[in-house]
Amino acid sequence: TFLSTPHSDHHATSPSSSSPPSSSSSVSQSHRQRPSNQCVASLSQDQTLPTHFPLFPCKVDFLLITRTAAMLERSGFYWGPLGVEEAHSRLKDVATGTFLIRDSRQKDVFFTLSIARGQRLAGSEHSFPCLFFLLEHYIHSSKKSLTVPYRKQRPTLQELCRKQVAESCGGEVERVARVPVNPILKHFLLEFPYRI
Repeated sequence: TFLSTPHSDHHATSPSSSSPPSSSSSVSQSHRQRPSNQCVASLSQDQTLPTHFPLFPCKVDFLLITRTAAMLERSGFYWGPLGVEEAHSRLKDVATGTFLIRDSRQKDVFFTLSIARGQRLAGSEHSFPCLFFLLEHYIHSSKKSLTVPYRKQRPTLQELCRKQVAESCGGEVERVARVPVNPILKHFLLEFPYRI
């Protein structure tokens, strides 16, 4: 599983009887079976990967996780190995729906979404190609389950401009990629092409 967001040790699909000041609601994304021609061969013992993630049976999964981890590092709202209590403490005095992403303590899940004020993500019939589309879906939904990310520091002017470009492109990464700018600016835009 890619993302889990446990709510006081319950999953979002199960009811919760309490609402702590901040919580971590549960959403998980399972991997679908992929054609065998996309699977990668086993690595030899002398090969190492530049990541702490486990080996993946499919290259597609490996690329998805490593790209997501790199983008999370640039997002400003990824807190790494932050514990549950510390996440709840940071989200205690912020607006309802404020969220952060942190490393999961579950061995089969990579990231956990913590949300302020006991908010929970209602189940969705949608399938999301990546974590950021899931976040955008809940930020821009009518229920406003997620509102704003809890960032480590204020975004720079360049990051705010990049977000505005993503907004003007309707949140479509393909449209961001077609913005007529020089290659250096295009690279910067595509480092985090989301409206978050």
